[in-house]
Amino acid sequence: FKKMAAAPKEGNAAMDRSVLDAQVRASVNQKLEESGEKERLKELLRKKLIERGWRDELKEYCKEVIKSKGLEQISVEDLVSEITPRGRATIPDDIKAELLERIRKFLSTN
Repeated sequence: FKKMAAAPKEGNAAMDRSVLDAQVRASVNQKLEESGEKERLKELLRKKLIERGWRDELKEYCKEVIKSKGLEQISVEDLVSEITPRGRATIPDDIKAELLERIRKFLSTN
């Protein structure tokens, strides 16, 4: 019976961790927004992705999806849900690492 009682505690710990993670993310996001750093990071990301051709590749993928499904058969929401996973997965690792490093630096000085 004691083993069964321990399981909810572990579940609660996982839930507590999840809540804590969400709170930390919200706090970091708030600091980034209030300082204007979030907009600077977004602009840097946009610029780097354009330079690498990521944006053009994603545009081509959109065109392919629209062709295969038919313009009349696909909504904007469907298109977004179709391309979002690919878009996220194809962001170059070095760009992700650079953004993460900039966020770490920002947090260590703020």
